[in-house]
Amino acid sequence: MTQRPARSMDVPVDLAICSDPENLAFVRRAVERMARQEGFDAGDVDGIVLATDEAIANVMKHGYEGRKDCTIHVRLERIAGREGRRGLQMTVRDHGKQVDPAMIKGRDLNDVRPGGLGVHIIRSVMDEVEYTCPSDGGMQLRMVKYLPDRGEASS
Repeated sequence: MTQRPARSMDVPVDLAICSDPENLAFVRRAVERMARQEGFDAGDVDGIVLATDEAIANVMKHGYEGRKDCTIHVRLERIAGREGRRGLQMTVRDHGKQVDPAMIKGRDLNDVRPGGLGVHIIRSVMDEVEYTCPSDGGMQLRMVKYLPDRGEASS
C-alpha cells in the first residue's frame, strides 16, 4: 500500500464565525471545496454541505436563540476511519445552551410543516453523528462522512 502524498489541505481547517446567518455561505463554500478535493461525488458533496449548514443553523436558532454576535467554531479535517477508509470530519462547537444529547431528535416526520428537519438531514446524510456537552459549556457536534469503498455505490 502506498501512502498518498501530502496536500495543503491535509491539515485541519479551523473557522470561527459570528452567529449571523450571512456567514453560512462562507462555511458552505469551505465545506464544498474540501469535500470535492477529497473526492466525494456531487451528490455527497451537496449532502455534506447541507448537513453542515443545518448544524450551524441549529446552533444559531437554538443554541444562541437568534443572537448574531456569538462565536461558532467549525473544524474541517480529513480522517482515516473504518478499515482505513478516508473521509471528512466536521466539528461544530458553540458556547450556547447545553442540551442533553439524548434529547436531540428530529420531530416526527408525520408532522408535515416547514422547517425542523435539520437533525433528520444530519443523521441521514452523515455516517457518524455525535453530540456532546463540553465541560466548559455549550455543545459540540462531530459529523463524519466516509468516501464509499471502490466497489460500493455512493449513498
